[in-house]
Amino acid sequence: MMNTNSLDLNIRYLGLQDYQHIWQKMSDFTTHRTVKTADEIWILEHYAVFTQGRSGKAEHLLRSTDIPVVKSDRGGQITYHGPGQIIVYLLINLRRQHVNVRALVSIIEQSVINLLADHDVIAVAKVQAPGVYVNGKKIASLGLKIRKGCSFHGVALNVDMDLVPFSCINPCGYAGLEMTQCKQEGINCATQELSTALVKNITQQLMYSKIECFFHDQ
Repeated sequence: MMNTNSLDLNIRYLGLQDYQHIWQKMSDFTTHRTVKTADEIWILEHYAVFTQGRSGKAEHLLRSTDIPVVKSDRGGQITYHGPGQIIVYLLINLRRQHVNVRALVSIIEQSVINLLADHDVIAVAKVQAPGVYVNGKKIASLGLKIRKGCSFHGVALNVDMDLVPFSCINPCGYAGLEMTQCKQEGINCATQELSTALVKNITQQLMYSKIECFFHDQ
């Protein structure tokens, strides 16, 4: 299914971070990486921010708030990030892994679905609307950017956060789309426990010979 070459992966737990700071770090990492650069996965949370994808439409921001709006280079429309939401950024050499963008999206979605299933929550993906849904409500959002055959950006899983800011937007460009989160679905695990399990689900679907974890600020 995947590449069987010897590959290394660095997993970095970065805590609570400013969106634009991490976005610039991801972009710089991707720009300067070489064919020998190990892949990385960054796990973090963001301060409150609306991010607008590269094809985003202004009308999907329904009203102005004190929350900053950042135009990003990822795919997709507008979404909200805030404390209590797991962010997993995947800086992966897709050519080396022999996966395309659609396959990576499927890996991410299935990883979230598997994680939720482990807690007896049934979730599904939608082909025409990337992300993961529980009873029609969105619990995880995806957005990727590919440069030089490598990915950055990733997935946001709502765990235990303030969902009110989502009412100020059409989430991911869909009017009336309701959001949910792990806590509302009866999952009361700590954010770090869920983030570790989610990354484990992702890496199990990719071939890495060596995985190292780092706990520090970027």
